[in-house]
Amino acid sequence: MSRIRKTRRRALAVSGVAFSAAVALAACAPPGSDGADDASTRLTGDPTCGEDAVVLDAYFETGFPLPGALAEEFTRQYPNVTFDIREDQFAVITQNAPRTLQDSPPDLMRLPQMSELASDGLLLDLDPYAEAFGWDAWPASQLEQMRVDEDGSRGDGPLYAMGLGYSMTGVFYNKELAAQIGMTEPPATLAELDGYLAAARDAGITPVSQFNGGATGGLAFPLQALMASYGDTAAVNDWIYQKPGADIDTPENLAAAEHLAGWIDEGYFADDVNSIDYAQMMSRFIDGESLFMFNGDWESGNLDAQMPGGAGFFLMPPIEAGGAIGAMSAPATYGIAATAEHAECAAFFLNWAATDEEARTIEVETGGSHPMGPADGVMPEVAEGSVTAATLAAGAAISEADGAMDFIANATGAIYAQSWTPNLQKLVAGEQTPAGLLESVQADYESQVGD
Repeated sequence: MSRIRKTRRRALAVSGVAFSAAVALAACAPPGSDGADDASTRLTGDPTCGEDAVVLDAYFETGFPLPGALAEEFTRQYPNVTFDIREDQFAVITQNAPRTLQDSPPDLMRLPQMSELASDGLLLDLDPYAEAFGWDAWPASQLEQMRVDEDGSRGDGPLYAMGLGYSMTGVFYNKELAAQIGMTEPPATLAELDGYLAAARDAGITPVSQFNGGATGGLAFPLQALMASYGDTAAVNDWIYQKPGADIDTPENLAAAEHLAGWIDEGYFADDVNSIDYAQMMSRFIDGESLFMFNGDWESGNLDAQMPGGAGFFLMPPIEAGGAIGAMSAPATYGIAATAEHAECAAFFLNWAATDEEARTIEVETGGSHPMGPADGVMPEVAEGSVTAATLAAGAAISEADGAMDFIANATGAIYAQSWTPNLQKLVAGEQTPAGLLESVQADYESQVGD
């Protein structure tokens, strides 16, 4: 029987002024300062959860079964540790992260965005744990996305999070519907994908069912994938990491946005795309109501169970066959509040998730992604022809091509809910242009980074 108690937390309505004031007044010292909290003052020996009863306070993202599955297995192996899990949508966590970390600091928290949280001293510096557990011996690329320097730029500086596997996005497809339009293998070029989209529409099949309703603009998934087809993934990462002079409004990204707008104009998305939420998108795809879905490998295990042998996966193809490939591929980041009650046990859990054989198996079979951890870490076998096998192969291809990007929604704490989402919804409604979308997002980004 599970010892995990799940509760739903209502979104906290925080106005922009109150939000900023609360963070400014409550912020601890920034990274690298004398007042910054880190684990070094807490470690008294090898990090452990001990033998006394511990309840880890966890704040996770709704709709992702992996952290809950890991928590259940951890409690099975360490019965003195249980979890009190709260869940919210991605956009809600993003909006309320500063207040949550300040007012009710969780031991473990999903971190959609890190720069401001680390700069404001709300996250625990995990470098002492990295040294204690040997994380510094892992491939450096695994951890660099979770490092934040004293200027708030990511890629260098102290470590403020750990990943529960590497998540990656791409294109899922229904094999039965694909066969109906003559698609016998994934497209090798963007033009081939365009052709399949048109063929599906002309055959009366909804080409793409994509979420884009409410506070979560799911058209950011295909847009960012198109950015990888048209341009340099490193430049996109520079923008997400808040590197000086980085700009999302480039000719390459404009071409990507124009391509997405072309898909909208051609009717390739469901008519009600601006009212579809994530759960509805998943339900429609599983029920065979659309050919394609832009989503992440965290659904691989679910699709293998719900559509055994019926779903496939491919990366957004390049403009020319054999061209450079890229994808949103980043650790699913989890951090520890600077004032968390059970920080040491939380860090022990994060290390266990990356190194324990059963935990790594759960990450592959449930999360559909490659675990964090040592280069020679145990990898379970997966069924040939499964969606999980396809996403793992795609992840290896992205790693070899050095084409991984973080999510454009993670550039700042407000950029997703306040800029990407409304602008993408306006693009669908005909109230925004591709050029205007990028100009608006860049302006919002500069105002938020400059705060």
